[in-house]
Amino acid sequence: MTHREILESMSGILLGMFVSILATSVVSSSLPRIITDLHGAQSAFTWVVTATLLTTTISTPIWGKLADLVNRKLLIQLALVISVVSSALAGLSHTTGMLIGMRALQGIGAGGLTALGTILIADIISPRERGRYMGLMGAVMGVGMVGGPLLGGVITDSTLGWRWNFFIGLPFAIAAIIVLQRTLHLPARTRRTVKIDYLGAFLISAGIATLLLWVTFAGDKFDWASWQTAAMVGGSIVLLALAVFAESKAAEPILPLHLFKNRTLVLSVIASIAVGIALFGTSVFLSQYMQLARGKTPTVSGLLTIPMIVGMLVSSTISGQLISRTGRYKRFMVAGATILTGGLVLMGTIHYDTSFLLVGLYMVILGVGVGMLMQNLVLATQNTLAIQEVGSGTATVAFFRTLGGALGVSALGAVLAHHSTDLIVKGVVRLGIDPSALGGSGALPDLATLPTPVRTVVEQAFGDSIADLFLIAAPIALVSLVAVLFLKEVPLGRRSGIEQRLENLAAEEEATTGAALPAPVLAADAPDAVDAVDSVHAVDVVDVADAVDAVGITVGSEDGDPVDALDRR
Repeated sequence: MTHREILESMSGILLGMFVSILATSVVSSSLPRIITDLHGAQSAFTWVVTATLLTTTISTPIWGKLADLVNRKLLIQLALVISVVSSALAGLSHTTGMLIGMRALQGIGAGGLTALGTILIADIISPRERGRYMGLMGAVMGVGMVGGPLLGGVITDSTLGWRWNFFIGLPFAIAAIIVLQRTLHLPARTRRTVKIDYLGAFLISAGIATLLLWVTFAGDKFDWASWQTAAMVGGSIVLLALAVFAESKAAEPILPLHLFKNRTLVLSVIASIAVGIALFGTSVFLSQYMQLARGKTPTVSGLLTIPMIVGMLVSSTISGQLISRTGRYKRFMVAGATILTGGLVLMGTIHYDTSFLLVGLYMVILGVGVGMLMQNLVLATQNTLAIQEVGSGTATVAFFRTLGGALGVSALGAVLAHHSTDLIVKGVVRLGIDPSALGGSGALPDLATLPTPVRTVVEQAFGDSIADLFLIAAPIALVSLVAVLFLKEVPLGRRSGIEQRLENLAAEEEATTGAALPAPVLAADAPDAVDAVDSVHAVDVVDVADAVDAVGITVGSEDGDPVDALDRR
């Protein structure tokens, strides 16, 4: 594919990824206001986020497996429809229960977009060249993650109200479906009987859901050391053990167990879990820090999170270009894991009155670490997988990253609820106020309605509690550094997924008919192409193209011009 063809195909994929990011990020800055208006507690805030992560986690490997079995373009369009319809229904919510349910449904669509976007990019771009396009991916992610909270804050503070946040993705989703239909052209897949592993999907879903429910409720609804804990943890272990057994017997397993013989995939999974816990488990509470610890509006809250996204965008773009130029990626991953850990430690030092300049600097450092690490874990994994397993392998890494995020949000959300409540109670007691006068519902406070002394107590409580979450996440991020250090760097391949699939089809045809099909000569094989041209005495530069045609070969280059490709050799 030429550079232009790649850009055309990527346009729909990136637009789909943008819809997924926008649908999630647009409510992040307004979520404290939403929960307050719906009279929800801290647990409701946590569950709105956790429900989406839970269903995203569960559905990601299922989408990934389906991508190896059926039409990928149809799948990503279906994921888009699920994502935006559920988002629109969430905008009609009048209780936190309905909001949580619709966000859970939205997570199913997000799981498809998360898995399929990366898989389709692997189809059309080789691992070695993928870094060149990381800037585009980073730009889309940056616009979605920066523009989403900012747009959500503006809408929430306007006369429209927060409900319109959930409708904003509809026109983008419609555009993405149309663009995908017109620009994404994949080779026809060989028709075969598809066997969906329903038992494995059910057992994995039930086991993960039980584990996340335990993390959410332990320490709140019941003690960590209790019979409920024993029942839920034991039940989760049994379900996941049964899932492993079922996957070992399934004809088309959701998570093929033989993938875990791949050292790169296993280490990427470990690092992804740690990144998920450390990053997603902390960043979702930044809006609460800005609004409940600093008293900012949703709009300003969205603006104040820009430094982290800028750091992520710049580092992913620059590191991607350098990876394509040098073919080396491990050094950037090690640097990213180190910087991520340092950024979390620095964020753990903030208070309710820390200078915003300093907080912004710390967020930039955190974003730089994430930008150099997260996407490259997927790149390293895809580079070592057979083409028929790219879907399952990519989804496996995304599955464990999202699982880590869901566990992080649930566990750290429970810590935040417990710790902030304790600090508020102690603070108002020091003021000589009976804590029961504040109400015992645990609902998130509306700072505008509180007397100044009590407001200061609440801001201090949330400021210190949220900072503690970053300190808890820092040693977890160290796990990702250790995993990356043990990665073995494999030279990046130069063939896209489509090229590999076409070669496999040619090999199958040869095996069936006994007649070899003419195989395309890729850019990596240019020396052989030059020799072939020499054999027909193509001496004149102007005759090179004709000579190429004469021997029936094609030399790939950026702009599809064989003369330039040969000239460079």
